[in-house]
Amino acid sequence: MNQKINKFVPEIKGTLRSKMIDLPQLIRSASGIKVFGKRLKSFIFTTDIAVIKNNNADAIMAVYPFTPQPVITEVLVSASDVPVFCGVGGGLTMGKRVVNLALDAEFKGAMGVVVNSPTSNEVIQAMRDSIDIPIIVTVVSENEDIKGRIESGTTIFNVAAGSRTAEVVRKIRESYADFPIIATGGKNEESIRETIEAGANAISYTPPSTGELFKDTMIKYRNMSR
Repeated sequence: MNQKINKFVPEIKGTLRSKMIDLPQLIRSASGIKVFGKRLKSFIFTTDIAVIKNNNADAIMAVYPFTPQPVITEVLVSASDVPVFCGVGGGLTMGKRVVNLALDAEFKGAMGVVVNSPTSNEVIQAMRDSIDIPIIVTVVSENEDIKGRIESGTTIFNVAAGSRTAEVVRKIRESYADFPIIATGGKNEESIRETIEAGANAISYTPPSTGELFKDTMIKYRNMSR
């Protein structure tokens, strides 16, 4: 007779750390991607140290619209309690500098590096020859050279195609049934569910800004002072 397994998960919270960013529970239905033995289903897209310390995501995707700097990578990795995947360029920053930044990120403890869609396959190949951590390549359209990306050494695709994200994931899945895919899930459960059903293994979630998060608290404080 098979004994039913109790799947109740006890949850422990501190008094001062009880308020945090809880990612949509629906993300847990994704298959996840196992990286160095850790199964990752949810990535929070942020470089905000306060957000990094106060969320329940499996990993951090730290990509920002400026030239990547090693000191930023060091601070982000040091602050995080979970794996960090750091942006190392591929848009404004090109060529050998991307390779050097990727190598530095590995040395500083990043679990993986992320490059933007303009990154050439030659640079991806040079990175693959230099580092041993995953290379995540951002995909913004199904018209990109998916086959060439994989052959150059891409480890994971990060699909960020706006409202067409689920459609692009589905197109990739038609040719590459088992290739690891992270994808942006949008801000509602409907878009997250569609993206997972299209074939995304993990979801990247963009949290509200600290200004938005602080809005309700400030309203409460103002009411208290009246």
